[in-house]
Amino acid sequence: MAAEQEDQQQREEHLGVELDEDQFCCSVCLELLKEPVTIYCGHSYCRGCIEGCWDQEQEKGEFSCPQCRETFIPRPVLRRNNMLAEVVKTLKKTSTKADRPPQACGGPADVFCDFCSGTSRTRAAMSCLTCLASYCAAHLQPHYSVPVLKKHQLVSATVPLQDKMCAEHNKLMEFCCETDKQLVCSMCTLTKHKWHKFVSVSALKDKTKNHLDSSQKKVQKEVQQREEELQELSRAEESVKSRAQASLQDCDQIFGQLICSMQQRCSEVKRLVSAQEKAAVGRAEELKLQLEEEISRLRRRDAELEQLSHTDDHVYVMQVPDVLSTSCDSPEFKPAAAAPLRSFHDVTDCVSELRDELEVVLKDAWPRIATTVSYVDFSLPPAPKSREEFLRYCRPLTLDVTSSYPYLHLIQDNLRMRPSPSSYSAHPDRFTKVPQVLCREGLSERCYWELEWHARTLSAAVAYKDISRTSDQSQFGRNDKSWSLECTADGYLFRHNNIEKKVSGPPSCRVGVYLDYKAGALSFYHVNESMVLIHQVLDTFTQPLHPGVGLNYEWYDVGVFAQLVKLW
Repeated sequence: MAAEQEDQQQREEHLGVELDEDQFCCSVCLELLKEPVTIYCGHSYCRGCIEGCWDQEQEKGEFSCPQCRETFIPRPVLRRNNMLAEVVKTLKKTSTKADRPPQACGGPADVFCDFCSGTSRTRAAMSCLTCLASYCAAHLQPHYSVPVLKKHQLVSATVPLQDKMCAEHNKLMEFCCETDKQLVCSMCTLTKHKWHKFVSVSALKDKTKNHLDSSQKKVQKEVQQREEELQELSRAEESVKSRAQASLQDCDQIFGQLICSMQQRCSEVKRLVSAQEKAAVGRAEELKLQLEEEISRLRRRDAELEQLSHTDDHVYVMQVPDVLSTSCDSPEFKPAAAAPLRSFHDVTDCVSELRDELEVVLKDAWPRIATTVSYVDFSLPPAPKSREEFLRYCRPLTLDVTSSYPYLHLIQDNLRMRPSPSSYSAHPDRFTKVPQVLCREGLSERCYWELEWHARTLSAAVAYKDISRTSDQSQFGRNDKSWSLECTADGYLFRHNNIEKKVSGPPSCRVGVYLDYKAGALSFYHVNESMVLIHQVLDTFTQPLHPGVGLNYEWYDVGVFAQLVKLW
């Protein structure tokens, strides 16, 4: 027990050696903290000291920190700093009054009270810019009680006043020379800094404070935005979990239904085969009985004829023709077994054909299922809202001259298309039925682009590369491999897989297209001073998408063109 107490004492003494006692002194009373409390700015005081300071500021309604002068409204609620109290308690155990003077003395870099006398000068708590003097807590009290002194400007005594004085004129440096980037006094502004640009220290302080406040508000706004995004992400996470579980249950149920349906069909086929087998066997048994009876009858007839062939009775010989004629009266018998039977192998072939067809269906449907499942991705950033955010996703695009309609010529680095009487040569990738063209680039990420046009109709589209080029269904939106928004002066028409949908929106000579491939979202926007959504479609994309442009015009139309706007 004694050894444990000795170890504890040694640990406390070691702690006292490592810690600087001055670090735990109240800046008001300059003594070790008594019932320490920590205010919002992070500085700590004795509860009684800070309460006394704030009592003096009760009339103003603003409560400030004696060190950094940060203000608080309303008056903060003080709570005891338990950890700091334990440290101070340990310091008190490891030090004695003989080890330190009766008053806290400043170190060589401290600001001292200008009114304390004696060899042991007390550390100053505040400096008065009006009096140009520094005060300890005791000598500072008149500035809190005397009406005239209350109007003086007090600052924390962190820098000696001499450092705030002009060395040449011995005046307080109240201005900042923006030309030389240094602090100057009022006399300096009239002499060597006469033609320079100045700003008062108070104005500079206010400017800095405003800048800090603006930066703080910006940071707070970003924090709020990130917190909202975090909450949204948490909600999305919970939604994904619940929907994933629901999807698993639904898939189990659907596949269970498929399995049950196949088992039922299997049982039905077995029942039909067994019933057909039983019926066929029954008919065969009947035929067998008929054949056995016929065989018995024929054998009896054969025995009778054998007996007659060995008799010498002339009377019987006279009756032989009648007997022979009677034997020939047996009806012709053709058993069903002699006819060709349909083999049960045909049933096996039908079931095998069904299996092959189901395999084809599963093979075609599986990529769509797998792609749809892979769309869940938390790494995706939020969807853009402003045009500046959309422009972050623009990328270089180029119209593919090998896919262009023969009488649409590409100019301006293959960004603009216009009608031309001359034609391009034949190419297997060229659209031959409709005036339209695809871009070279295939997209499988986020991308944004804009189109400008002057024609009767513009088709802003995306399509798979294997879209038909020569059939009557090769026009954008007339097949299941392309999605198209047709723009006219009268309105909009969205088309996919030859299904049309009228879309309302303001007419525009510039259309923005935003593709979020992984999310399966394709959006069209009216682009002017602001972005106005015209139409959005959600679908599952299984191949890279190529931007496409189509035109509808007459040869006598003037100035027909469409072009990709160069945003990159």
